[in-house]
Amino acid sequence: MLLLLCGIVPTRAQKLIEYEAGMGTRDPNNSDVWILYRRVRATHEGMTLYADSALLNTKRNDFTAFRNVKIILSDTTTIWGDELYYDGQKRIADIWGKKGKKVKLKDGATTLTTDRLTYDRNQNTAFYENGGHATNHADTLDSRIGRYNTDLNTFFIYGEVQLKDSTSLLVTDTLVFNTETNLATFTSPTHIYSDSATLYSEAGNYDSGIDYARSYKNSHVKSGEKTLMCDTLFYNKRSQFGQAWGHVFIFDSINDITCRGRYGETDQSNKTSFVTDSALVVFVDKGDSLYLHADTIFTTNNSDQKFETVRANYHVKIFRHDAQALCDSVFYSQPDSVVRLYYSPVLWYNDYQCSSDTMEIFLDTAGVRQANLNNNVMAIEKMDEDKHNQVKGRNTIVYFTEGEPNYADVLGSAQMVYYLTEQQPDSTQALVGVNVGQGSSMRIYFKDRQPEKVSTYGKPDMTAYPYDKLPADKRHLTGFEWKENQRPKSPKDIFIEENIGRKTDR
Repeated sequence: MLLLLCGIVPTRAQKLIEYEAGMGTRDPNNSDVWILYRRVRATHEGMTLYADSALLNTKRNDFTAFRNVKIILSDTTTIWGDELYYDGQKRIADIWGKKGKKVKLKDGATTLTTDRLTYDRNQNTAFYENGGHATNHADTLDSRIGRYNTDLNTFFIYGEVQLKDSTSLLVTDTLVFNTETNLATFTSPTHIYSDSATLYSEAGNYDSGIDYARSYKNSHVKSGEKTLMCDTLFYNKRSQFGQAWGHVFIFDSINDITCRGRYGETDQSNKTSFVTDSALVVFVDKGDSLYLHADTIFTTNNSDQKFETVRANYHVKIFRHDAQALCDSVFYSQPDSVVRLYYSPVLWYNDYQCSSDTMEIFLDTAGVRQANLNNNVMAIEKMDEDKHNQVKGRNTIVYFTEGEPNYADVLGSAQMVYYLTEQQPDSTQALVGVNVGQGSSMRIYFKDRQPEKVSTYGKPDMTAYPYDKLPADKRHLTGFEWKENQRPKSPKDIFIEENIGRKTDR
């Protein structure tokens, strides 16, 4: 015959435990303890407990339950386990599993499993210290130590933390994760791994619902052979759009390019990126690197992450050991191997200064193959402070062989001032005169990067003057301006502001 026991037990704090069971008896060794069997059910201040058997201490108002333990904390929160100890005075429950079984807490869409769990009803928080595993929709969460607040729907976890979603794995030591917003916040060294990239950060957050990461300290992203470092980073993995602030540095080992600036964006869905504010791109080439600085630098790449174009806008400066340039804008197309300089560029090549409205430089594996100088061309070679070789024309094409200048055609309204020298027995050069003249076009032949012969075509008008007889108004062609003081002498010089080459009629 089943005995149904029901009772209400007052506690020291006037809290009540209500219980019922199929059978029960008092402990013969302690009259304060009820031994309960079969369909045990207890309630306390809105919480309901179920078990196969239990011990209820009416004096201490605590409850020990065994086998098939179930705790219903609210309409959304339930805990299962094999054994339980509940302190009614402190409103704290300890639940653990036996023989390899786990304690399970389910709160809405969130499920937490662990070997042993402590639930504090005063804080509505579950605690574990021996490893916990949680799932929430597509997210899984693992850590050694943690607590979960059912009011806030938030995990606070520590030690060997891993957050997995359908596309990424986050690994860190300390994490706060909200199961409603899918927002993970970290304050320790953290890696986020995905198929396309790895992000490292020491402070930030990650929204697993929309695959959006924010990093506020020591941010690093590695995608294939590209590495991005900056102070602050926002990156949306789904749209492949990212923003970087402060000490932005990008290294592309596929193309041997580095890029710096204070702000940058990347949109890999459109395969474009840009950096601005002290932007610098370095094309690394075995000690013969090319440095390019501008207000803003844009790049595009193909589906294989190989870059295709570079566009630099405003206050452009370029430095390489044998060539330097200033202009307003530059465009480089890697598939075409063409560099285009816009808005009154100035190019220095060894001892020469060249200027025009625009320039096109065609490259091949040996270096420069051809250079086109378009409109208002002026080429100057400094002999000394008072003497400058000069060539002027409408357009000029310079032809190269194996990267070295072979000859140049000056086309349209060609003019020149050229100082003639002879080599003396002591190997010095003696000035013997000055050629001044013009023609419809000229061809200049080079040897060892120096003019060797000049041919003038189309009714040439040439005059050879002794140097001391050269008229003052013949010394310089119209528009002559020697800009050596604006020439970058080293990579750091490209950050010195100049007004030259800047387009003003935007």
